[in-house]
Amino acid sequence: MPRLTVGLTGGIASGKSLVEAQFHKLGVPVLDADRVSRDVVAPPSPALTEIALHFGADYLMANGELDRRRMRELVFTDAAAKRELERITHPHIARRIAAWRDAQTTPYCVVSVAILLESGMRELVDRVVVVDVPVETQMARLVARDRIDESLARSMIAAQLHRDARLAAAHDVIVNTGHPDATQAQVAALHRRFLSLAAHE
Repeated sequence: MPRLTVGLTGGIASGKSLVEAQFHKLGVPVLDADRVSRDVVAPPSPALTEIALHFGADYLMANGELDRRRMRELVFTDAAAKRELERITHPHIARRIAAWRDAQTTPYCVVSVAILLESGMRELVDRVVVVDVPVETQMARLVARDRIDESLARSMIAAQLHRDARLAAAHDVIVNTGHPDATQAQVAALHRRFLSLAAHE
């Protein structure tokens, strides 16, 4: 188990994937919770069975997999449905993250979780790093990336924890508004800091 576990988070379209890749290039083990969330609902998982029982078979595709597009449309417009989906999936996700973390042997590792602070998974990590951009930048990136209209982009951003709350919970902040080289320099500085912190744990 590493001496230090870093939780990476940030609003949608803030650039977490870029930061994940840069930590990975430095030889740091990185786990993306999005990948874990896909794995825990892969057939024939217990989570998928519970989802089908609660939401109905209409939310499964013909091949038995979760209809992600339909489920996403539901949870972004129905807060109760979102809470229920999270109630089903989050315990499975948290257990897999903890198992992965405990298997690492490097001085520190990174767990990237978009909803780290609001999901109850904060307890899985020792430090919180927030990738931050202004809401206007999120909007522009989201519209361009997902080819959606501004109203949907705005609702997707609003469904997440407020930017101020993320920043208030951060031990470290990576500002991802400029050239990727500037972001890389911030990651490199944090890498040195985390190695030092881990050495003194």
